[in-house]
Parts: sequence; C-alpha cells; structure tokens
Amino acid sequence: MNSRVAVVGAGSWGTTLANLLAEKDLPVSLWCFESDLAARMQATGINDLYLPGISLSANLQITNDLGRAVSGAGFVVYVTPSQVTRQVLRQSIKDLAEDAIIVSASKGIENDSLLLLSQVFDQELPLALRQRVVFLSGPSFAREVSQHMPTAVVAAGYRSAIAEAVQQLFSTPVFRVYTHQDIIGVELGGAMKNVIALAAGVADGLGFGHNTRAALITRGLAEMTRMGLKLGASQETFAGLAGMGDLVLTCTGDLSRNRSVGIELGRGRSLEEILEGMNMIAEGVKTTLSAYQLAEKMEVDVPIIEQTYQILYQNKDPRQAVTDLMLRDLKAEKI
Repeated sequence: MNSRVAVVGAGSWGTTLANLLAEKDLPVSLWCFESDLAARMQATGINDLYLPGISLSANLQITNDLGRAVSGAGFVVYVTPSQVTRQVLRQSIKDLAEDAIIVSASKGIENDSLLLLSQVFDQELPLALRQRVVFLSGPSFAREVSQHMPTAVVAAGYRSAIAEAVQQLFSTPVFRVYTHQDIIGVELGGAMKNVIALAAGVADGLGFGHNTRAALITRGLAEMTRMGLKLGASQETFAGLAGMGDLVLTCTGDLSRNRSVGIELGRGRSLEEILEGMNMIAEGVKTTLSAYQLAEKMEVDVPIIEQTYQILYQNKDPRQAVTDLMLRDLKAEKI
C-alpha cells in the first residue's frame, strides 16, 4: 500500500496529525492555506500561529500547493474547518489517486445544507472513493497529542479493512486508535460536543460550580443521543470515546476553544468581540446554528442547544438562559 500521506489543513489539529505521522518516518506533506505561514513553517520548523512552541519533524514537507500535496498520496487526511471542507474537497478531487484512502478529521455540521461531513464527502467524491472514507474523532486536544501524552480516538469507516488501515497508520505507543462502524454516531458526537462545551463554558463564566457542569454534560449527552438515534446512529456510540469521552474533555479542559468562548460569553463579552481576538476557530459557534436548525427540522427536543443558540444568535442574556432551562416543565429523566 502507498504510504505517502497528505494532510490538508495546517491548523493545530492538522499540524499535530501530520507531525505524528512524520515522526513515524512516513513521507508526509502538509498543505497550509496561508502562504506566509507555510513559508515560516518551512524556515523555522514551527507552526507559530496554531501550534507555537512545538518543533516539527524534519520529515514533514510543508506546501501551499494543494494539488502538489495530495497528488499520488495513498492517504489524504482532511483537517479543514467544517464550513470550508466542501470547497477544499472540490479543489483537490482532480488530484486524488483512484485508490486513495480518505480520512476526515474535522468536526462539524455544514451550515445551510445541515449535512454531516460524511454526507458532504458522499456528495462530492467520485463513486470509487466514497466507500474509502474514514472519520477520525475522539477526545484529543492537539497540544497534548503533540506533547506525546497518551490519547485514544476512534476511526469509523464503511469498510473494516479501510478503517483498519487508518488505525495502523495513526497508531503509536501514545496514540491509540480503535476502529468503529457507526459513522453517523461518531461524526455527530464530534460535532455536538462543541455546542455543549459552549454551554458549559457559559456556566463557568457565570460562576456556577461542578454541579451545573455535571448536569450540562449529562443532559447534553442526552440531546446528542436523541439526535443521533433520529439520524440512525447507535446509542452505544455516545457512551464511548466519540461521545462521552470527547464531551467530557471539551466541557472541562482548559485547552477547549469552545469552552473558552462560552466562559467569555458568561462573563458578559459579546461573541463578535471574543471571536475577533481568536486565531483559531471554535467550531461550536457555527455548529450551534446547524445543530439547532437540524433539531428543529427533525423535531428533536434539545433545550441546551436551543438556549445556546439563543445566546449566540439572539443575544439572550446567559443568566436568563440558565433560568429558562431550570424552570422548564418537570419530567422523568430519559434519553
């Protein structure tokens, strides 16, 4: 099998995954959208914008040429923001090898279409490649992975042999990959946890304690599961790494961009002001819009997502949002 790897997207996670593979002595090309950043990375061996302080492997080839990066690669890993993944995919399709294995390591729900990225790939890829896509997800802060801290994720694919090939590609003594078959569940967990992390951050910013956070995580998991079941996912998936695992990490970890945005919202700052001061993308902001609209379309009850949407897009006072959550009609606990 062709072991050459192309990683498309040089944000913190894309850079981390590319470096992880380069450290395994694999030939890896990393496509960087920003030409000035690509030049600096080539010169210094550091992604000073998205992963400062982490030295990159000398095996890692940096390029600003998308076609050059993916041409002839046996594995092509897309790690672009979810809202531009379709555009980047379209630009690169003509250069993909017919037998390439495609990996999506992005997390989100496309705005407007309300499609998961698996559905985007299915719409855009040629027929021969559609069953050769694997979705990598799970609790994994880029900086901790880049610092070789033990991490476990899942690789969900249509075909077990393809998922196993991706498992073998990424696995190291400190990065453990499990295979999975529930693509919808794995994808939805990765996307939705960012929305709940925003809500958890809001609660932290308001000065609430561990009780509040635990309630948000648990009931947020119920909302994720309800949506997943409606889309055909397995309930068990949400108890695993791509569900509860990623949710706990993103709702509690100080490295969580989405939780950080929520904290600032809870402290009274506007969303526009917060985002203007960020280099990296908090996927949950745009995913909140998609998740709310998708839940409405499917008629799924998602009160936490609804209140998060109202805070972000209707300027609702965060404290009032919490009050409205607590004063809903009393009921039995259930998924």
